[in-house]
Amino acid sequence: MTQMIALSVMPSVVGWMLLFGPAMAQDGDGQLAFNNLCRTCHTVKAGDNRLGPSLNEVIGRKSGSLPDFGYSESMKKADIIWDKGNLDRFIANPDQVVPGNNMKPFSGVAAAEERAKIVSYLATAEK
Repeated sequence: MTQMIALSVMPSVVGWMLLFGPAMAQDGDGQLAFNNLCRTCHTVKAGDNRLGPSLNEVIGRKSGSLPDFGYSESMKKADIIWDKGNLDRFIANPDQVVPGNNMKPFSGVAAAEERAKIVSYLATAEK
């Protein structure tokens, strides 16, 4: 009897995984990439500045503008509005986008796929 119940539930579980699994994996992949590459210095929690500023709602924010965080002068003067493209370029090579930033020793993420995961995660995290 238990085997019959398990077999009758199996198709719906498989269908659910096929339908929702890829989206869940993408969300999880973005958070995992963020955790592995960014979380040492940043969070996505509002008001939680650490070694780096909170990245909560960073999309649309002007560079160096978060209150109560000690940005480098170069970041304050960069006059960048963080959109997905600017974030991708910055994550790839912070020193090229904003020379003199305080992100040492972080030199960037070379893998475009990892950057895309991080940017996608930042666009949706902690809204």
